Amino acid sequence: MSIKLVAVTACISGVAHTYMAAEKLEKLCAREKWRLKVETQGALGIDNALTPEDLAQADVLLLITDIQLAASERFARQRCVRISIDAFLRQPEKALSAVRKAAASPQETQIQVV
Repeated sequence: MSIKLVAVTACISGVAHTYMAAEKLEKLCAREKWRLKVETQGALGIDNALTPEDLAQADVLLLITDIQLAASERFARQRCVRISIDAFLRQPEKALSAVRKAAASPQETQIQVV
């Protein structure tokens, strides 16, 4: 199944883990042959911001975060998977499995990975 995934990564300090998670996700999506756009919310602000068009075209939104995201109201109507940065870095396959499940679920489905 080819999935168009959009994601946001953000950690408490907004430095290393935010970008480590984005890089790991890019590698995993390349392996799965999924299309991906990742927004990072780091110490220097938002990079590679997701546009309304990105969100409208996405099959699933993956939020890899330990903090309240800036402009999170943009995500209200998305199929969404949420996972902490630590859980994603330790067990990324859990996140990918949840993304596959969300992609086959109704719009506005919310999945929390623990």
